[in-house]
Amino acid sequence: MAIELNRDNYEEVTGEKGQVVLVDFWGPKCAPCLALMPAVAELEKQYEGRVKITKLDSTGNRMLCAKLRVMGLPTFIIYKDGDEKERLSGEGLTIENIKEALDNVLST
Repeated sequence: MAIELNRDNYEEVTGEKGQVVLVDFWGPKCAPCLALMPAVAELEKQYEGRVKITKLDSTGNRMLCAKLRVMGLPTFIIYKDGDEKERLSGEGLTIENIKEALDNVLST
């Protein structure tokens, strides 16, 4: 089950050394976000032990989203060792795009 992020735990979870973290920024009224949810849940199984999958509901965390410059949904940010390595966003985003970005970050 994906870890729910908020302003209180965001930096702690994404800042872990030795860890790759995928953050799924979503909203309950975002149709592309909702369409990707089942596939993102599958990523948890495929990348178990290698990537920590997390979710952040943008509706309850607007200030954090603004601080992180997340201006559109869906947005995915991949962190490695606490540093942002990849950012993907837009309506045309596919699970294949996300997998490719994860594989690239894992291989570096």
